[in-house]
Amino acid sequence: MSDKQTPPPDLNALREQIDGVDEQIQDLISERARLAQEVGRVKGLTTTAEFYRPEREAQVLRKVVERNDGPLRDEEMVRVFREIMSACLAQEEPLKVGFLGPEGTFTQSAVLKHFGHSVHALPLATIEEVFHEVEAGVADFGVVPIENSSEGTVNHTLDMFLTSPLKICGEVELRICQHLMGRMKDISAIQRVCSHPQSLAQCRAWIAQFLPNVEQIPTSSNAEAARRARDEDGTAAIAGDAAAEVYSLRTLFANIEDHADNTTRFLVIGRKMFPASGQDRSTLLLSARGTEGPGVLHDLLDPLARHGVSMTRIESRPSRRRKWDYVFFIDIVGHYEDDNVRNAIDEIESNANLFRVLGSYPRAVL
Repeated sequence: MSDKQTPPPDLNALREQIDGVDEQIQDLISERARLAQEVGRVKGLTTTAEFYRPEREAQVLRKVVERNDGPLRDEEMVRVFREIMSACLAQEEPLKVGFLGPEGTFTQSAVLKHFGHSVHALPLATIEEVFHEVEAGVADFGVVPIENSSEGTVNHTLDMFLTSPLKICGEVELRICQHLMGRMKDISAIQRVCSHPQSLAQCRAWIAQFLPNVEQIPTSSNAEAARRARDEDGTAAIAGDAAAEVYSLRTLFANIEDHADNTTRFLVIGRKMFPASGQDRSTLLLSARGTEGPGVLHDLLDPLARHGVSMTRIESRPSRRRKWDYVFFIDIVGHYEDDNVRNAIDEIESNANLFRVLGSYPRAVL
């Protein structure tokens, strides 16, 4: 007589119901893919990049959140639909998306969160190279870090917009969990810790408490730090889950970031702007005609207040035209096609020495 027990009838019935639901889900996904193909034929689209519409995807994902009554969390439901859209989009050829590599960086995680796993992610050595590959058409889009909630702006990304013709097409917010990892079994064997300067800064207090006498070595990326930790005795790295997996490292301590809500914002860059999604942000690059005198910047930005446009961020950077001359990067709520935004930026442009709309794009969905 077999010791294997037969599941109770009610469990068998539940499993049969699940099988039936799975069959319906699969049929509906296939139907969605066919409809996506039909959209391309109706519009005469010939490449995957032409199919990609960030404003439409944002609208779809917002509806997913509005409809969700559980038990899955909003983040989980959005991730499922993101992957479905990614797979449907990639039927002909996957989107090519450049990112600050190598593999295992947080920027790669941002690519997958925004575009799904059906894209062809291209790891590149520098932020500058990401811009150049998108400009040249080698990549359809690029993803680059722009700011961290605790350590501020990634200035090199801002500076690239001074000369690049690329537009901002989207944004991604990624919760950053920093882990200490290496080949050693105990932190007493650590002689040096490597990581990107931003990550070292995000873990400053933890390092001071637990690794006060260990040499800190800045690297070009967290993935590069993980590679060194794999290849060098006595070297540990601070990086994320993806790097630990790619480089087969042991996680010695998890979540060592100093702030529990540590989040990095990334920008999606491309060669054109897209229509409004209904919940958008715009980024402006500008400089005042006069660099001195009281209220110069206030007067330049006054149209935003008068037309009811909210400003969410402002950063200044050297213009590189002459010493002590600065440009301003400004984030505002709304799309450049919105009437109030259009009226405000028309006034600003007429009074500015330099003015460009770097992009109007959907605000991050979760």
